Amino acid sequence: MEDRKLTRQDLRRCWRSWMMYNLSSMSFERLESFGFCLSMLPVAKKLYPDLQERKEMLKRHASFYNTEPQLGAIVNGMVLGLEEKRANGEPIDGETINTLKVGLMGPVAGIGDSMIPGMLIPILLSIGMALAAGGNILGPLFYCVAWLAIILPGSWFLFLKGYRMGSTSVEMLVSSKSNRLREALSLLGVFVMGGVAASYVKLGTGLEFITKDGVNIHLQQMLDGIFPQLLPLIVVLGTWYLMAKRGLSPVKAMLMLLVLAALGVAVGLFAA
Repeated sequence: MEDRKLTRQDLRRCWRSWMMYNLSSMSFERLESFGFCLSMLPVAKKLYPDLQERKEMLKRHASFYNTEPQLGAIVNGMVLGLEEKRANGEPIDGETINTLKVGLMGPVAGIGDSMIPGMLIPILLSIGMALAAGGNILGPLFYCVAWLAIILPGSWFLFLKGYRMGSTSVEMLVSSKSNRLREALSLLGVFVMGGVAASYVKLGTGLEFITKDGVNIHLQQMLDGIFPQLLPLIVVLGTWYLMAKRGLSPVKAMLMLLVLAALGVAVGLFAA
């Protein structure tokens, strides 16, 4: 049997297909399966010249699949490495490859969702929002450039790591060192989001009281003297509680805040 060795160019083509099209064909039945299958397509003919074997490979990777795409590139690399070994005659059956892929998509998704949309994106957006204040174009430019500068080399590194190390490469994502890194990033995300909330959440009340002595008391001035920015803090903590502890969706949370703001301004509770 001829040696069916993948080149770096082959690997790059597979990685590029996954990164560009992982979410391009979505359904509740398949989710990212066709994106995963497409990432195997550039090397399918090279690994399996036999048409029937090639059909089996593509059918194998067209089954249900869903994970966080950026960190999930490590699974693509692992599967590609296993397919290469199988094509070269090693005793690896297709069911083993598919079982490994399906078994890893959940844990990798949990890690990736907490690190990418849960921490990295809010941090980059908060910095971009601060730069964009007043219409500065550096805000959106920073986000786009920073996102690509982090995600592209990061996902390529994970893809190669998965290809070279196989199933052992997943330990890199779940080791004690990676846990400490995620905890550090979580703490950084808390500080950043706290700063964003303090800078951008504005809320004041227009309520006034007149004492028996005829003294006019502005409630907002009194609150600022006791606890500045108390009302924005209550809004942030209340929204967090409803979303984290009561399962309120982000869309419903935004609608709730919009309705409360409109009613509060209409009755004079909040300052317009």
